[in-house]
Amino acid sequence: MMKVADCWICPLLLGTILALAVVPQAGAAPLEATAESYRHYLIDDIGQTLAGARALRERLAAHDLDGARKAWIAARTGWERSEVFTSGFVPELDQQIDAWPNASHGFHGIEATLFGASRSTDAGAETDALIAHLADLKAQLDHVELAPQRLLNGIARLAFEIGGNKADGGESRLSGTSLNDMQSNADGIALAYRVVFADAMAAGDPKLAAAARTAIEQVQATVKISDLRNLDADKLRAGSEELIALLQTAAPKIGLDKPTLEEGAR
Repeated sequence: MMKVADCWICPLLLGTILALAVVPQAGAAPLEATAESYRHYLIDDIGQTLAGARALRERLAAHDLDGARKAWIAARTGWERSEVFTSGFVPELDQQIDAWPNASHGFHGIEATLFGASRSTDAGAETDALIAHLADLKAQLDHVELAPQRLLNGIARLAFEIGGNKADGGESRLSGTSLNDMQSNADGIALAYRVVFADAMAAGDPKLAAAARTAIEQVQATVKISDLRNLDADKLRAGSEELIALLQTAAPKIGLDKPTLEEGAR
C-alpha cells in the first residue's frame, strides 16, 4: 500500500483542502471584501473628527470658549465610533489622540483646559498637535490593510471597554459627555458588525448571528438614556460580556480565530 507521504498528489490535495476551508459560506461575500467596504465609513468618521478639531482651533483663536466646547464635543462622535479600528490598527496615534485615563494630551488634555477648573481657551498648541495626528491618521486610511481578524478583535475589545471602565463612570467626566462616548462606541460596534461580519455570520450559523445582533442592540439600548446617572452598569457589563462570548463562539464559523482583547495593549 502506498504511504500518504509517498503520494505526489498530496501537496495538491492539501492545497485544495486548505482553499476549501477558507471559502465563505454560500451567499456570503469574502470577509476581505466586506472589510474593504468598511473603509469609507472610517474615512468619513475620521474626516468628521478632523473637521471638528479644525473648528475647535478656530474657536480657540477667537477666544470663544462656548464655541470651542461645542466643537470639541462634535469632534468626539466620529472618533468614538471609530475605536473599533483605532486601538488595534494605529495604537501609537490612538494614544496621542485619545489617551485615557492619561489626560495630559490629545482630546482629554484639551478637555481639561476647556471644561476644568481653569476653563480657558489656552489650548492652541495641544489642538494643533491633535489636528496633526488626526491628519496623519486620515492619510493612512486610504491604504491600511483592514484585516477582518483585527476588526473582530476591535469589536470585542471595545465591547469589553464599554462594559468595564467606561461603565464605572465614563471617560469624559470633565465635559460631562461620557454617555455620548459610550453611545458612539456602541454605534461603532453595530456598524462594524453589520458591514463586515453580519452576512458571513448569518450564513455560518443563523441562530448565533441573530443572538449576536440582539446582544449588540441590547448594548445600544442600555446606553441610550438621557443621563449617565441612570446607567445600569451591571446590565451594560453583562450585555458586553454576552456579546464577547457570542463573538468568540461565532469566529471559527467564519474562518477566524476567537477575538483577543490584548492587541491594543501591545
